[in-house]
Amino acid sequence: MTDSPTAAPPRTNLPDYTVSEIAALLKRTIEQNFAYVRVRGEISGFKRHASGHVYFSLKDADAVLDSVCWRGTRLALKPEDGMEVVCAGRLTTYPGRSRYQLVVESIELAGVGALLKLLEERKARLAAEGLFAEARKKKLPYLPTVIGVITSPTGAVIKDILHRLKDRFPRRVLLWPVAVQGEGAAQQVAAAIEGFNRLSPRGDPPRPDLLIVARGGGSLEDLMAFNEEIVVRAAAGSAIPLISAVGHETDWTLIDHASDRRAPTPTAAAEMAVPVRLELLAELDGKSLRLVTALQRQFTERRGQLRAAGRGLPDPRSLLGAAIQKLDDRSERLNLALTNAIRLGGQRLAAAARRIVPAILAHQLERARQRLADAAPRLQSAAARSVNERAIALAGLGGRLASWHQAQQQVLEKGYVRVRGETGKVLTRAADVAPGAALALEFLDGVVAVTASRKGKDSKQPKLL
Repeated sequence: MTDSPTAAPPRTNLPDYTVSEIAALLKRTIEQNFAYVRVRGEISGFKRHASGHVYFSLKDADAVLDSVCWRGTRLALKPEDGMEVVCAGRLTTYPGRSRYQLVVESIELAGVGALLKLLEERKARLAAEGLFAEARKKKLPYLPTVIGVITSPTGAVIKDILHRLKDRFPRRVLLWPVAVQGEGAAQQVAAAIEGFNRLSPRGDPPRPDLLIVARGGGSLEDLMAFNEEIVVRAAAGSAIPLISAVGHETDWTLIDHASDRRAPTPTAAAEMAVPVRLELLAELDGKSLRLVTALQRQFTERRGQLRAAGRGLPDPRSLLGAAIQKLDDRSERLNLALTNAIRLGGQRLAAAARRIVPAILAHQLERARQRLADAAPRLQSAAARSVNERAIALAGLGGRLASWHQAQQQVLEKGYVRVRGETGKVLTRAADVAPGAALALEFLDGVVAVTASRKGKDSKQPKLL
C-alpha cells in the first residue's frame, strides 16, 4: 500500500503529548480565557445529586453547554427545566470525559418576560391543586386578641402597621423577623408562617388569632420570595387566617392568591385586621339609644292596646259575683252530699259491724282464752318469783327499820328528846319555834305537850334530836 500522492508529508519534529498533558493544556487555556462569563440559555436535564451538587445543561437552538453548581453555592432562585436564565460563572474542563462545562456561581432569569412566564406557569399549576380556591379561604376574626406580623424588623412596614393598629384598636402584636428578599428569604417566610401555627393558644408567647405577611414595594425580582412555591404552600396550609400585604397596590404575588385576604398595602392590612374603636363605641351608643327608644315605643303601644282591650271586657265584679254565687251553691250542695254520704256510709258500716262483730269477738275471745291458758303456768311462776323477791326486799327493809328504831331509842335513853311542831314535823332549830307554839316532846317513855315561851340567848333550851 502506498501513500496518496496528495497526502501531507509527516512532521517528525513535533513533540509527543500524553493524553493527560493535552487535557491539562486545554483546561488551563479555557480557564485563563473564560475566567468569568455570563451565558444565556434554557435549563434542561436539571438534576440534584445526593451529594448536594446540581447538574443541568444550558441550551439554545444550536448548542448545549453542560453546567454544574457546587453544593453551598447560594442561588437567588431555584432552577427548573424550561426556565430561560442567565448563568454567571467560569468555564472549565472535565478531563475524565473530554468535556467542558460551566461552573455556575449565580443564576438570574433572562428578562421580565421569562420571569412572568415562569410565574404564570407556576400559578396555573398551584391553582390546579386548589390552593387558590375561594372555598378554602377562612374568615378573618372580627377583633383578634393577638396579631402575628411576618416582615423585616427594620424599615417602615412594621412601623406603619403598629402605628395604624394603635390608631384604630390597640392589639398585642408578635413580630417574627424575616428577610423579605434575596437568598433564603422564601424559606424564612415559610418557616415563620409554620412557626406561628405551631404555637399553643395558651402558651407564652400565645398563638396569634391573625397573621399579616408584609413587605414594601419593589421590582418583580425583589418580590420573588413571595412567588416561591414554599411560601405559597405555607400560606395555603395555615390554620390561622392570613392577610398578605406585599408591595404596592398594583403589585401581585402568588401569596396574594393563597392568602385568606389580600391587602394592597401593609397599612391597609392593619385596617383590615381590626375595626376602629371609636367608631365601635359610637355605633354601640347609637344602637343603645335606638334600643331604648324602641322599647319605650313598644311599652307605649302595649299600654294603649291593654287599655283598649280592658274597655272591651265586662265588669269583673259582675263576673266574679255570678261565679261566687255558683261556688256557694256548689259548696252547699257538696257539703249536703258529703253529709248524706257519711251518714249512709255509717249506716252501712254499722250494719256490717253487727254482722261481723259477734263472729270476730267470739274468735278473738277463743284466741285470748287459749293464750291465757298457755300463759298461766308462766304467769304463776313469774308471780311466785316476784312475791319471793318482794318478801326478801321487805325483810331487808324491816331489819334496817328495826336497827334505826333501836338507834333512836338509845339516843332517847341518854336524855335527849324529839320535838315536833303542830304539824308533826320534827324541829331541830330554835329559830323554827314561834312564841306560844304548841310543841310535843317525845321522851323515852312517852310524849309531853308543852307551849313554847319567848326566846333568848340566856334561856335554857332542851336538847333537840
